[in-house]
Amino acid sequence: MTKPQHFGWFLSRGFGPHGWARPYHEWNYAWQRPDLYQQSARELEQAGFDFVLIEDALSVGITPSTLNLRVRKAYGGPKHDPWTLAPYLFAATQHLGVIPTANPASYPPYLAARQFASLQHLSGSRLGLNVVTDVGSAHHFGTERLPHDAAYDRAQEWLDALRLLWHSWEDGALIADPATQVYADGSKIRAVQHRGEYFSFDGPLNAEPLPAGDPIVASPGGSPRGIDFAGRNSEIQLALSNLDVATIRAYRSRVHEAAASHGRSPDDIAVLFVFKPIVAASTEEADRIVQASLAPDEEVLLEIAEAWSSDLETDLTALDLDRPLDPAVFGDHVSKGTIRGLLGTHEAFDGVPLREILAGKARLGRITDGHGGTVGTAEEIADVIQALGDDADNDGLIFSGDLHPVTIHRALDELVPVLRRRGILRERFGPGGLRENLAEF
Repeated sequence: MTKPQHFGWFLSRGFGPHGWARPYHEWNYAWQRPDLYQQSARELEQAGFDFVLIEDALSVGITPSTLNLRVRKAYGGPKHDPWTLAPYLFAATQHLGVIPTANPASYPPYLAARQFASLQHLSGSRLGLNVVTDVGSAHHFGTERLPHDAAYDRAQEWLDALRLLWHSWEDGALIADPATQVYADGSKIRAVQHRGEYFSFDGPLNAEPLPAGDPIVASPGGSPRGIDFAGRNSEIQLALSNLDVATIRAYRSRVHEAAASHGRSPDDIAVLFVFKPIVAASTEEADRIVQASLAPDEEVLLEIAEAWSSDLETDLTALDLDRPLDPAVFGDHVSKGTIRGLLGTHEAFDGVPLREILAGKARLGRITDGHGGTVGTAEEIADVIQALGDDADNDGLIFSGDLHPVTIHRALDELVPVLRRRGILRERFGPGGLRENLAEF
């Protein structure tokens, strides 16, 4: 029997200028207003998606060169606060989960626990937290820029603190009985105290208990520490991987082993792989798309260089495309993982012209060929998704792109009916919130 899977949408640009420098910008949506996102959220709910996850980066940089790289093409900024967008998405939908990004460096535990509990109540238990450990914004908050593992230590203490506050009201504390005129029993509310390495606060929380459980936790990160954090805490782990059965099985095994090491069941966490398919109307069109990508022109290479320049805080557009890329151009502050991402299939920068590295980012492959290909017809893409579920026991996928109706329809118009006919994509939602929908299958 075909396995149903969960699907989410990754708002990968964050709450920023959606459609900018793309033809669909001429649809004349104002990215600063909620209408664009509310319409898109309704479309995702109609499609049977479980949630939308909103990326965020708190810093646009501080040096003039970095600032210019980030905002020149709006790849890295501006970004507005995703937590202010969430209530508008909840108001526009009935079942769709909303998972904004939260960085423990920017939210004191008491403030975070109170705000998130309020949104969990207001949304009917549809809230999630995408917990990230980026330290590049430390200077904005007057905090120390922590090493990689220490940032995870802080995130763990932060999450434990939120849970402590959310559960400072014991069972039976909330009475709300008009007959006795008693709203709550103060003897069952614990005045918790926390004195930790990174945070210090007193409770209890002045918000009601959460009737359908805590907000679900999502987390990215494929490093050993990131996998361990997900295994200990997360209901959703955002994974980056080639979409083949063997690789998916191996990745899921790592996450499940981490969960088991913390006394959790593999069923407690959904491993969802980020996916950005290109849906073609026919096999012939798919072949044409792939063929056209094999020899990218200067304009395409420049566009790719602009995007990577923002991520790397290094202006690749000012370099000679036909000379080997010198790794010395990257400052010590640049993420090593991002540099490896630029390399792609190359083992090292030695002797590889920048043009070839950028061209590798432009080249596409057929999804039927494996090896990371993403171009195919709706039936071909559905074949791959079904195989991942049936043969690799995959939990689902997170589609990535702008939260824009054009982007959503381009990816889903042909695919949703095929997935539904095969029993892969849900037909309806249950009566509970996001946690219940994730646990449904």
